[in-house]
Amino acid sequence: MKETLGIGKAAARHLKEADIICLFGQLGSGKTALAKGIALGLGVKEKVISPSFVLLRQYAGAKASLNHFDLYRLSAQRDILTLGYEEYIYDEAVTVIEWADRLQHLLPEEYLKIKISIEGDSKRVFDFTGIGKRYKELARKINEDIST
Repeated sequence: MKETLGIGKAAARHLKEADIICLFGQLGSGKTALAKGIALGLGVKEKVISPSFVLLRQYAGAKASLNHFDLYRLSAQRDILTLGYEEYIYDEAVTVIEWADRLQHLLPEEYLKIKISIEGDSKRVFDFTGIGKRYKELARKINEDIST
């Protein structure tokens, strides 16, 4: 978990307001830990907890605010539509979406995709991919930063 928090903090160094990060990975892969690391890197002082029962939690940070979605319990896409998710995703806060695959066709056109896989008993593998020009550059910078 400590390594995952560190990767999140390192990624946050390159984020700016209105960035969208979509997290993909199996249950227990570390999506929430990564979101917590991103929050730390954005200067969020509050304790970050998974919003799986409420879908969204918002935090103020020194560098940027954070919208933290957890769509694990999303039973239908209409649930996210009734929340008015677009108002949150496209505002000035950094938005992190756990279980982003549940959005399907509602995924934003451009975002930073982070896929977390588990190898062996506990090793986490992080794959940063940019969807769109801004995010391709962002993924390149983060990959350079965490590989050094």
